[in-house]
Amino acid sequence: MPWIVGVSGASGTPYAAAVLRALLDAGEDVDLVVSRASRLTLLDETGISFRDAHWREDLGDWLARGADGKPDSFAPDLGRVRYWNAGDLAAGPSSGSYPVKGMLIVPASTACVAGVALGLSKDLLQRAASVTLKERRPLVVAVRETPLNGQTLRQLVALDDAGASVVPASPAFYAGATHIQDLVDFVAGRVLDAAGVEHGLYRRWKGELGGGAQDK
Repeated sequence: MPWIVGVSGASGTPYAAAVLRALLDAGEDVDLVVSRASRLTLLDETGISFRDAHWREDLGDWLARGADGKPDSFAPDLGRVRYWNAGDLAAGPSSGSYPVKGMLIVPASTACVAGVALGLSKDLLQRAASVTLKERRPLVVAVRETPLNGQTLRQLVALDDAGASVVPASPAFYAGATHIQDLVDFVAGRVLDAAGVEHGLYRRWKGELGGGAQDK
């Protein structure tokens, strides 16, 4: 069964790329939903135009880029990816009878958070998230916004109450980061931790002070 990965319009497309690469490296199948707003963010942050008719080519270019924007930094295998158009409300992930392991929304904009919390289902991303919650499957929401107002905070609490895991895109520095990719991978790793997917994206805390500095 696949993991659904939803990419919303928040800044942070490198987080999504890191999660997707790690899922594929772990041998997981992926159902990908890229929102309309996220295409604008992807174009702004990477220069890549994500096109439905050429999604595999564009996804390959995206996942091959490092967080610093350099192309050909990675060589992802897209054989386990299935792409669904965000406007296709008849797609597999729109139904609870479609078997999946769960869903990861990376990054999650405040508009996406609001839509999922209120059950709006205005596109496939929001509908798939609502289905994930009603079927009691794991839903991880990697919110990427600052500052957060009271309305969004209440919506995040509502998602937590509904069973979702809220993972702010907040990098830590104890893992000995020396590159922007290390900070991105930390957030991606915490998203996968919340989903229970094994990975090796960051050095875990072992109770030893100074461990991060020793890695530099």
